[in-house]
Order: sequence, then C-alpha cells, then structure tokens
Amino acid sequence: MSRFLSKSALAVKPYTPGEQPRERKYIKLNTNENPYPPPPSVLAAVSGIRTGDYRLYPDPTSSDFRAAIAEKYSVEPEQVFAGCGSDEVLAFAFMAFFDRGDRVYFPDVTYGFYKVYAELFGLMAIEIPLKSDYTVDISDYFGLHGHIFIANPNAPTGICLPLCDIERILQENPDRLVVVDEAYIDFSGEESGVTLIDKYDNLLIVQTFSKSRSLAGIRLGMGFGNAKLIAALERIKFSFSPYNIDRTASAAGIASVKEEHYALKTIDAVIKTRERTVKTLRLKGYEILPSGANFIFLKGGAGGAEIFGYLKENGVLVRHFDAPLIKDFVRITIGTDEEMDVLIKTLEELS
Repeated sequence: MSRFLSKSALAVKPYTPGEQPRERKYIKLNTNENPYPPPPSVLAAVSGIRTGDYRLYPDPTSSDFRAAIAEKYSVEPEQVFAGCGSDEVLAFAFMAFFDRGDRVYFPDVTYGFYKVYAELFGLMAIEIPLKSDYTVDISDYFGLHGHIFIANPNAPTGICLPLCDIERILQENPDRLVVVDEAYIDFSGEESGVTLIDKYDNLLIVQTFSKSRSLAGIRLGMGFGNAKLIAALERIKFSFSPYNIDRTASAAGIASVKEEHYALKTIDAVIKTRERTVKTLRLKGYEILPSGANFIFLKGGAGGAEIFGYLKENGVLVRHFDAPLIKDFVRITIGTDEEMDVLIKTLEELS
C-alpha cells in the first residue's frame, strides 16, 4: 500500500465486484447481466458515429440523451441526470447532498456500495435490520434523523416494495432525501417511483441501462428528480467530470430507448425463465426468496459457500456473499433457458 494513501482512504473497505473470469469459459450467472444482446439498432447507432467526431469532446450536458429519456418517462429534461452507470449517479448524490458526519440509513442487507460511499465521504452509515423473512419493514424508516437509501427491488434478496410503501416512506420523512435505487425495477411488475418526482421534492430515483437494456458494458445510468435536485447533481458533475457521458454511450442509450418493444420482449423472456426456474428448484427443496429482479436468492441443504464452489467446479458461476446474515444463500442471475437448465441439472447432482 502506498505510503501516501490518506487515513480516510485506508479506512474504506472497497466494493468487491463480481468475478469476470478470463481463464476458462463459464455459464456466467454472477453479475446480473442480461442474457440477451441489445437490439441491432444500438450497434448501428454506435457504428454510425463519424470517426472524426471522436477527436471532439462529447456534449457536457448530454442534452440529446436526456431529451430521449425525458420523452420515454414523460418528464422534463431538467428532471433527468445522465451518469456513467448508476454507481456514478449514486456517488454524485453522496457528494451533493450530505456533509461529513451526516447520517444515512439503509438496510443491513442491500447493495454494498451504499456503505462504501458512506465511509468514503465520511458519513455515519446506519444499517436497519431486515425482518426475519428478509423484507423491509417500512415503519423502521419513519421519522429518521438522516437520509435514506432503498434499493427497490433490493439486492441481493430481489424482494420489491410496492410503490405505495415508497410513498409512505417519503411522506414520513418530508425533510430528508430518499434515494430509491431502481436498477432492477423493470423485472418487478411494480410501478417506478419516477411517477412521484413531481409530487415529492425529496425523492431521487436512480436507474441503469446495465440490466433490462443489456448495456452493462457501456456504463450508462440516469437519475430522476425535481429540477433543483438534478441541478445539484449537475453542480457536482461539473466540479468532477463534466464530460462523463461519451459519444458511444449517448448514442447507444438513445437507440436503446427508441427500441422499447425490444426491451419489453427481453424483460418478459427473463421473467418467464425466472418463474420457471423458481418453480422447478422449489419443487426440488430449495428455498428461494420472492424475486422482482433478474436474479434469484437461493438457499439449499448445503451451505452457500459449498453451493457456490460446486457450481463453479462444474462450470456455472454464481455469487456468494460471506456476510453472516446471508452466507447460506447464493445469488443466481437469470440466464437463457438453456443456461438455467444446466444450472438446474447441476444443482440436482449436488443434492
């Protein structure tokens, strides 16, 4: 470790991303990527960028991308923030809205970056325990003395809150920012909180193109909120990385939004495969939490580490977390029907 590393940076425990194997070929079900490619129009849009344009900086306001997103979600461009993946939108929110020492609340089992960012920016992270069935008790989030992060659907559990519960949390914390991370909302069947941004000035919705739109390799995300919230995020962006959305990402995102029927088709395919997989594995004795995401959270007779290890040895890569509350589970991304059939067969051999 460098002798110049600051004490605050040394104290941070970095986020651990899912394994991206290079040494052998796996059925890769560990990082919640979409099993289907983006529509051909995305490749055409990226290929259509003039070579000479790459010598020029991209539009720092991402105006065309924001306009396309605004049209799709029936909001104003001033209510849309463009980020280099949803993780950047989250990071800018931590920088824009909190001072050192502020309290931020989130579930004790949720997306790991919330705690990392809280530590990185000198905040007081307060983890609220999930109920015994791994659901969020919304009453635990009423009248808090700090700001709130909710992943909906939650990760890695996959459990989704209905929009009415999100609204109740907003109502009970009118002077606190509520950030709702909707990375997986398109697979849930629940309505997005984007519909509430005109009603609540303390709501920030974060979404991504990595999951339902098959663009994890592009790095593109967005935030939705009232114009003043978005302006605050823009203030941070222009103090940190004004050209955060490159030409390729912008072109891919715009093309993807215009192919809504394609996205809906792949989302439906993932949901159908998820429900078939859940039904089959439950009949075989596995415990699976209710999922509104493109993954499932599975517990079996063997421990989570054993299931993970056995699957990996047999060419199927899933995700295991060693946190005490969830160490008996593995998180399994929904792949194609053929990939899930291999998973099911391998789990049968284990049991």
